[in-house]
Amino acid sequence: MDFNEIIESIRTFKGVTRKHSIADIREKIKDTYNISGKVHLAFGDDAAAINIGNDMLMLMATDGIWGSLMDINPWWSGYCSVLVNVNDIAAMGGIPMGMTNVLSSSNPEITEQIMDGINEGVKKFGVPMVGGHTHPDTPYEALDVAISGIVGKDDVLPSGGAKEDDNVIVAIDLDGSVYPGTEINWDTTSDKSPKYVQDQIKVMNTIAKKHIVHACKDISNPGIVGTLGMLLEASNMGAKIELDEIPKPDDMDWISWFKMYPGSAFVLTASEENTDEVIKLLEQEHINSNTIGKITNNHELVMSHKNTQKTVFDFSNEIIMGFSEDM
Repeated sequence: MDFNEIIESIRTFKGVTRKHSIADIREKIKDTYNISGKVHLAFGDDAAAINIGNDMLMLMATDGIWGSLMDINPWWSGYCSVLVNVNDIAAMGGIPMGMTNVLSSSNPEITEQIMDGINEGVKKFGVPMVGGHTHPDTPYEALDVAISGIVGKDDVLPSGGAKEDDNVIVAIDLDGSVYPGTEINWDTTSDKSPKYVQDQIKVMNTIAKKHIVHACKDISNPGIVGTLGMLLEASNMGAKIELDEIPKPDDMDWISWFKMYPGSAFVLTASEENTDEVIKLLEQEHINSNTIGKITNNHELVMSHKNTQKTVFDFSNEIIMGFSEDM
């Protein structure tokens, strides 16, 4: 596959380009988001972190399910609404506590399918759905879920903590398959036991408590490289990475792989002396992990392949989300 095609597919992927609007939203509320004075982390992270005393932070995140996925499979949409939110808390090193939802649908059959999917997700991940709000008279179907969690103030894993010369680690459970009827959902959880998937969430809290990771994001809509790009923006840094070091299923091409939303996957940065321990902990929980490059201070994400280097993103004149982390 042509290296230039791979780079261009990342840059133009909808999962990346749809993040551009975050900058405009943040601009509108940047002067008021910390009006309480208790915000520890906010925009740029997978979850906001609020000081609640006793050296603890409350984590808060929200995710909306893509309308196209709702059209394809309402049950899977309900299930994924749990998965994606739990992963946001895990990426911060936190323990997920509970969820609420906003469900919009005037179709009782679709509503039932969505709620059945949510129930299965709750059973799988062990995080309760404790309430929410319904819109039973809308002409469309939509699902949005919010989650809360907790983490020690000194343990939280920020998106914006990457340091120059850190190793970039990509961690993905490769034991999965593309979910039927979708093109960008790499399913690693639906056929696994609750213990299997919950242990993958818990290991992130273990890593956080050891203070061996500087930055972390869960791999989401922007895919592997797009998510790394957001981490770099949050950290106000750059990176040099090697294409062939990125964990990938043998039977999938790179362009398809870089568009996948994995069931359990993270991008992390760590110092050289801590990298082996991070990888060992992740792989003990069946999350295939590898060092793919280094953090730099030149504000570019550069990818290499067969002695050729290409700039994927130059953050001096382009954006994904458009700002560094609020901390």
